[in-house]
Amino acid sequence: MANPDYRVLAAKAHDEAAAATLDNVRNRCLRSEAAFLAMARRQDQIEVSRALRERGGNPA
Repeated sequence: MANPDYRVLAAKAHDEAAAATLDNVRNRCLRSEAAFLAMARRQDQIEVSRALRERGGNPA
């Protein structure tokens, strides 16, 4: 199963926020952007942890 590219989704939400004319829509898009960026950071942490585990926990 492929993981979504959360940074692309965050950029899209950011662009939508910039184009929004209503405050509530802009705020929703900015919250989405923040959530996608948090998911991207978590995904990075998981990938690093997985790589370390697969190497036997020894850093390079």
